[in-house]
Parts: sequence; structure tokens; C-alpha cells
Amino acid sequence: MLVNFLCFSGSLVTLGFGIWHFFVPRIYKWYDYMDSKAHELILAVRAINFFFSLSLVLMGLMCMTFLFVSEETGTEFIILLTAMNIMWFLRIVFQIVYPQGSLKKSLQYVMLITFCITFLLFFISFLLVLK
Repeated sequence: MLVNFLCFSGSLVTLGFGIWHFFVPRIYKWYDYMDSKAHELILAVRAINFFFSLSLVLMGLMCMTFLFVSEETGTEFIILLTAMNIMWFLRIVFQIVYPQGSLKKSLQYVMLITFCITFLLFFISFLLVLK
């Protein structure tokens, strides 16, 4: 039961980040920093953000769906948790090495804390499933 709660919470955060990230370019006016004649660059950034956002949404939904559909925590669930752990751990590392949200200093720390909490939700789930 605790595994379900932790994994569902982490999945909800992942889903939320994915949905939020669809709107990030508009919120932070990404394209204002680019030359309007750089059409291919704008299209590339738009495509990368779209597929990144979509990937987060799909991974969050996949974890949630797995919790409701599967009766047991088998190999597939361990593989899914492993992928989520790797993704969120590397997101923490990336945030430490190349901090994002630096326009507002507090934002980069809020992001780091949120990434750490999300990682811990999946990591604790992973440890409980292995046990």
C-alpha cells in the first residue's frame, strides 16, 4: 500500500511536470531569445520541448496505470521504477551541474528540492518492492 502511495505521488509529480513543461516556452518567452530568422532552431527547440513534455506525461501515466492494472509488483514494475529512478536522479545531477531557473535564484532551489523529493518517492518505492 505504501509503495502504491509513493509511486502514485511520484507519478503525479512527473505528470504535472510534463503538462507544465508544455507551457514553459510561452511562460518564459523562450523564443524572444532567438533570432526570428532562425526557423530551424525554433522548430528544433519546439520539437524537443514537445517530445520531452510528452515523454514525462506518458511516463507518469504509465506508472499510474501500472499501479491500477497490475495485481503484483513483478519484474515489469521493477524495470519501470528503475527507469524513473534513473531519470529523476540524472535530473538532480543536471540541476546541480547546470542549474535551471536561474532567472529567479529561489526557483532553481525549489526545482532541485522538488526533483530530490520526486526521486525519493520512486527510490523508496523501488527499495520496498525489492524487499
